[in-house]
Amino acid sequence: MKKRRIIGFGILSFLCICFLASIIYVTPVVRDGYHMYQKAMEEESIEDKVQEIRQKATFIPLDQIPEEYLTALVKSEDQRYYSHHGFDYIATARAMVNNIKARAFKEGGSTITQQLAKNMYFSFEKKLERKVAELFVAKDLERKLSKEEILELYCNVIYFGEDCYGIKEAANHYYGIEPAELSEDQIKALVYTIKSPNNYNPNAGQIYTIHN
Repeated sequence: MKKRRIIGFGILSFLCICFLASIIYVTPVVRDGYHMYQKAMEEESIEDKVQEIRQKATFIPLDQIPEEYLTALVKSEDQRYYSHHGFDYIATARAMVNNIKARAFKEGGSTITQQLAKNMYFSFEKKLERKVAELFVAKDLERKLSKEEILELYCNVIYFGEDCYGIKEAANHYYGIEPAELSEDQIKALVYTIKSPNNYNPNAGQIYTIHN
């Protein structure tokens, strides 16, 4: 009985140490990420950023983007887009498991809203502080904008490789047409491009696959 109590106490102590260690590690990351978010907001508000994007010559409203493209985009990038509030716990948990299995940072589990936040304000450097800042911006975007507005902005800022930003630039550059004229195969190719713009764009010669 005494031995069991000692073992139990040892396990409890170990768990307490792990918990305290996680707090010590996580707290500075959250603090620094929040400061990064605050600085970004001080430099330019979300309202000003949105206005800046909408004033670009290549900006295209949502009703001029093929519905087939929007459907494929959400299916590929963020299947629970219309049900979450900027953060997808399921996708994030799955990404963490896959990263642990791969012993590398291969998946981020970011939602479309988080990706928009990153494109609007932050670098693509894989830092935990940036991910935290991105979450704060994503929450603001979900609070201030509709899902349709967020999706519209995302379609206009996302990178497609070869210095193309937004679906209009991508359709013009790769196919010489407007987004409304994209064929089913062209839509699939451009949606797949988003996963790795430099490797999977239509000029890179890679084979794309979108799972049903």
